[in-house]
This record gives sequence, structure tokens and C-alpha cells, in this order.
Amino acid sequence: MTIRSVGIVGCGLMGGGIAQVCALADYTTLVREVSDTALERGLSRIYNQVEQSVAKGKLSGDALDRMHSRLTGTTTLEGFDTSDLVIEAIVENLADKVQLYADLELVVPTHTILVSNTSSLGITQLAAATGRPDRFAGLHFFNPVPAMKLVEVIRALSTSDETADAVCAFARTVGKEPVDAADRSGFIVNRLSIPYLLDAIREYEAGFGTREAIDTAMKLGCGHPMGPLTLADFIGLDTTYYIANIMFEEFREPRFAPPPLLRRMVLAGTLGRKTGRGFYEYPTA
Repeated sequence: MTIRSVGIVGCGLMGGGIAQVCALADYTTLVREVSDTALERGLSRIYNQVEQSVAKGKLSGDALDRMHSRLTGTTTLEGFDTSDLVIEAIVENLADKVQLYADLELVVPTHTILVSNTSSLGITQLAAATGRPDRFAGLHFFNPVPAMKLVEVIRALSTSDETADAVCAFARTVGKEPVDAADRSGFIVNRLSIPYLLDAIREYEAGFGTREAIDTAMKLGCGHPMGPLTLADFIGLDTTYYIANIMFEEFREPRFAPPPLLRRMVLAGTLGRKTGRGFYEYPTA
């Protein structure tokens, strides 16, 4: 399976980051968002990040020109009829993903591989909702995509060896190291990291320490680059909450149950960096 053209559905932090690394790896890249406003915001974020990386010497001087020549944005799925690989990076909602796959099946060629960037939903369940379960897999990138070297590759029960090999090979071409992960909610990384974040929120809620004390303790005591409450804000408290709920639904273990404080913050719309306020306050554009 030769991959030359990549389609990405979703141009948020994850989808935009994936589009960036694909275009810089010289893939013809098409990214779709649901509205012109969302698309413009996502593309602007990508070009600003590339421009900053060039200024800092992290990328070659021609990187921005390569981005402009390789990356195209759209608000429809029509252009995906030439995609060899389609990466779904939309909201972590089963019904929305299933509907998207149904829409894609009307457009993409029969040879196209479809992968999901889901961080928690079952890959076999998602594959079964498509018309190409043998050409479906999980390809879970990490945020920020341009900087994080890991991707988790998850096979559905129906995923063919050829598809899995092609997905792993693709991951390496965009500068990532693929690891095989079992089709269990949360896979490898989130199965370990989500309970850690939830426990930190419980500690804060119970008064074990201030937010600064908890974050500083984990940075200096365990060598983490950022504390758990800062990390939760960075990921998005809504994303953390949704992933925790999905994992709790599958495993029914108390460690995966979202703390009441997290639920209240999500209901209040204080979702972390993206809203300007979470456990900490952040400047907004």
C-alpha cells in the first residue's frame, strides 16, 4: 500500500498538528473543518507554529513554502476522493465518528486506509462501523504532535497485516516511533496517565496541597516536565473528563471515575488553556 495523499478530518490542536507533520514530510495533505472560521483558525495556528520554528532554527528556511505547497484546507469531504490514507481526528464521541465514517465511505476509494486518532474508544468497535474493517486501525498521536515522537498503533480484530504494516511505515515517515498497543480503552499511555491526573485532582479537591504545591512536587520529586494539574489544563479538562468516562464505562474501576470537581469545572466551561481558565488562568488570543 503506497501512501502519497493524506486526508485529515479535524483541524484542532491534534488534527492541525497531524496535518503539519504530514505536509512537512512532503505528503499531499488535505485537512477538513466544519466551518470556514474553524478552518481559518486551524490553518493560522499551523502556519504560525511553522514560522516560529523556522525563526528558532528548528525547521529549514523553506519549511513555510513547503507547507503552502502541500497543505490545503476544506469544509467538505469531496476532496478526499484522492486520499490514500484518511486520519480521523474529531471530537471523542462515538456517534459523531460513526456518522463521519458513513459519510467518508461515500467518497473515498476502496483502497483507502482509514485510521482514528481516538485516545480511548475501542478500535474494533469503530472498524465495525465502516465498510472497510480490514483497512481500519487506530493511530494515536500525542499533543503537541510536532514535538511528541510517539504514536500508538492499535489493530482491530479485523485489521489486516498489510494495513498494520502500512500504518506503521507511514508513522515512521512523519518522524514518529510507532508502538503496538492492545485494543483496550486508553491503550498504553492513557491507561497509565489518566488515573494519575484524576488522582491529582482528587488530592487538590481534598486539600492535600495547593495546585502549585501538587504540581511542583511532581515536577521536582518525580522529574516530570509539568505538574499534573498543568498537564490536565494543557490536554483540556473536557477531553480528560470524556476519556475518563469512556474508560470507566469499560473497566468499572474507581480509579477511572472522574472526580466531582472535574465534572463541575467542565460544566462551568473552565476547560483549561483553550478557554483561558482551568486550574490556572491563561492569556487568550
